[in-house]
Parts: sequence; structure tokens; C-alpha cells
Amino acid sequence: MSSEPLLSVHGLTTVFDVGTAPLVAVNDVSFEIRKGETLGLVGESGSGKSVTAFSLLRLVQPPGRIAAGRVLFQGRDLLTLSEKEMCGVRGAGIGLVFQEPMAALNPVMRVGTQIGESLVVHGLASKREARERAIELLRAVKIVDPDKRVDDYPHQLSGGMRQRVMLAVALACRPPLVIADEPTTALDVTVQAQILDLLREMKRTFDLSLLLITHDLGVIAEVADRVAVMYAGRIVEEGPVRAILRSPAHPYTRGLLASIPHGRAGERLAAIEGVVPNLAQLPPGCSFAPRCPERRPECDRALPPDVTVAEGHRARCVLHAAAAPAGSAR
Repeated sequence: MSSEPLLSVHGLTTVFDVGTAPLVAVNDVSFEIRKGETLGLVGESGSGKSVTAFSLLRLVQPPGRIAAGRVLFQGRDLLTLSEKEMCGVRGAGIGLVFQEPMAALNPVMRVGTQIGESLVVHGLASKREARERAIELLRAVKIVDPDKRVDDYPHQLSGGMRQRVMLAVALACRPPLVIADEPTTALDVTVQAQILDLLREMKRTFDLSLLLITHDLGVIAEVADRVAVMYAGRIVEEGPVRAILRSPAHPYTRGLLASIPHGRAGERLAAIEGVVPNLAQLPPGCSFAPRCPERRPECDRALPPDVTVAEGHRARCVLHAAAAPAGSAR
């Protein structure tokens, strides 16, 4: 795995201009993804994961806007590129697997045409060549009878097959980075496992880096190399997936892990008390404080520092501030 980051995000902030004050959906977010690495971005619904993904590709629609930050991809800051230059990055540089394939796929266009469209747009194939490439991609994502399915419409496919088509669309131009936004949502358990196996296989076959967005830490445990935990627009913990699963440093991460069903009959499921806060009415200090079982008085006064708790492992929590080595907070 390369030591140089393929994608480097610094201080990304995205706001929505609604009401009397901007609503901050992504708040000073920073992370890196290296070549061949899978970073899992995890958190409850409403934590800002999908807005982060759309911000990276500059697909946030008004009243949303990117207010600050840098998004360095292959050495270029995507936030400074023209829209024409960004069109060259989307698809060819960064592929996107949408959360809801039935909504993302054009219902009146054959799936083969949709897969080949980006190849034609980016000048990588003629229309005839794009069709042959679409069949190859359908075969690569394990769709049976790809030479027949290439002429199907989205409604003729099952949910799992539509998700495979979305992956084929994302892979069409062989981008070095793919963003997969909740790729197993609304699929049954068996199909979820198949899609995760497929993601792993495609990562090896196409030499991909992957940003995997999900609310499911079980999915992260299976696929990711590192994990970033997001809450109320901020990353509250980040580190190697094994370190975070074994020794979570933030109370929110511990709550997420405790809420995973363990399959023991009759056992009450654990849950994090309360709900994700309204971004327009965030509490002072730590946003998680109202739900935190380890809340301290200082949690209500100021934003907790971002502290290194172990090599490559950081958390934004006052529980670690006193023991933090000098210069570890950032």
C-alpha cells in the first residue's frame, strides 16, 4: 500500500443556507485515503456521511455549498477546478456507487447504455465498443447472461442486480478511487454478503482505493482497513479498523459497537440513548455530550481537542486530553 495519499481532505466544511444561520452539515472534516486502501466512514443517519461524499465530487446542490477546505486528489485540489475539469474527474478519476440504485439509474435507458455512457463521454470508447465493454463489466460484477441483461431496463432487475449494475457504472472508466455510499442498504442479508464479497474482489481486480460509507460497523469490520467515525458533521474518531474495534476511544464509537446484535436469544439489544442532534441547534461544546454516558462538565464548555491516543489512532474527546502527548492534538 502506497505511503502517499491518493485523496487528502483538509478542513472540509459544507453548509446549507437555510433559515437565519448557515446549517453546517460537514464541519472541518479531514482524512486521507492511500492507494489500495479502504476507508470506512461510519455513523448514524444524519451524521453527514453522504454530504461528505457529494462534497468531494462537488455535487452538493443549492442551498448547499462548500464553505471551506481542500480536497487533494492525485495532487490537484478539486475545489479549485473548473466545472469542465471536474467532469473529467467524475467517473474517470472517482467513481460513485449511489445509495439507491433505482433512483440513480435512468428508468427509460437500458443498463448497458448507462454503463457505457461514461466511456463515450470521456472518449474512451465508441458506442459499439462501449456496449462490448458493458457486457464485460456485467460479467465482472457476476451478472448471469450479461449479453442478454445488457439490454434490460432497471425495473427488470432485482435490487441486488441493480446494485451490481451501479458498481459496473462506477468501474467503467477504471477510476483509481470509488466512493460506495451505503451499497448494501435495503438488500437482504444474503445479497448484502454477495455485494461485500464483490467489492473486495473488484478492489483486487481493478486495484482500487475505496471510500465505503455505511451506518453498519459489521460491514466496516469485514471490508475496511481504516475507519472514520462521524457524528453531527465531525469525525470524532479515526484509526485502523482492528484498533478501533478492539479499543474504541470515543464513547460514541463504543455505543455503536455495543448496539451491534450478537445473536443471543432473549438478550435485549443495546442502544445509544437519544437522537442525533438538529444541526441547526447543536449543543455547546461536544455535540455528543447530551447522549454521552461519560459526560463531564467540561464537555459542555468547549469543543474537545482532536487527540492522538495511539499510533494512527485519534479521537475527539476530553477523556484523552489529559493523557495526550504534547503536540498530539490537532
